[in-house]
Amino acid sequence: MRLHTQEWGTGERVAVLVHGIMSDHRTWHELVPVLTGRGYRVLAVDLRGHGASARGRYEPRLFAEDLVETLPAAPEVALGHSLGALALALAVAELRPARAVYSEPAWQLAGAHGSLDPALFTLFKRSSRALAALSRPPRNGDGSSERLDERTAAEQQALERWDENTALALSSHRYIDHTPEQAVVPSLVQASDPSMLVSAEMRAELVRRGFEVRTVPDAPHAIHRDRFDAFVESLSGWL
Repeated sequence: MRLHTQEWGTGERVAVLVHGIMSDHRTWHELVPVLTGRGYRVLAVDLRGHGASARGRYEPRLFAEDLVETLPAAPEVALGHSLGALALALAVAELRPARAVYSEPAWQLAGAHGSLDPALFTLFKRSSRALAALSRPPRNGDGSSERLDERTAAEQQALERWDENTALALSSHRYIDHTPEQAVVPSLVQASDPSMLVSAEMRAELVRRGFEVRTVPDAPHAIHRDRFDAFVESLSGWL
């Protein structure tokens, strides 16, 4: 399936961005000007079942195949968050980016302790309060209330367009361990602390498998959304 793709910039280097479940390409609105300012042409997709992309069957393999069909091969950097990091890891051998960044990867869909069921995310579709609870206010005066309102509105629109069957389908895959056996290309795993997906034991194992692992303390699952400055700082040398 060819995915809806938003493009910014005209740089010679290409950066591709892959969002997580319930979201769409707009989740990267703060990162895009950082990348274009560094000379990148930025491509951000809407995964199947999300945003303006088509609906269909949902399983990790298909999310990955869509990336391969949609994105150019050999981008300079590819970054995926959560479900997007799972799809990217399954596609990376064919996409062959120069560098891959996996932010809070959902390689173990049941979570670090096996207690998470992706089907629970359907509750957010029915509760705007639950969605609001996912966000933290900007820290240290970073961001106005107007910007926060705009972000919340975009997230609500993305949630309304999201096909909750993605979560129901992923539930049946939650006990399959999709953690890569090795880093196929130079790869960074970015984890929040505490993390519901990347345990301390998993971080140590990923280092043994050839990944660089960086932890962002006191960060929620969507580091790029709620701790943006810390998110960019932890990507030093990878962008």
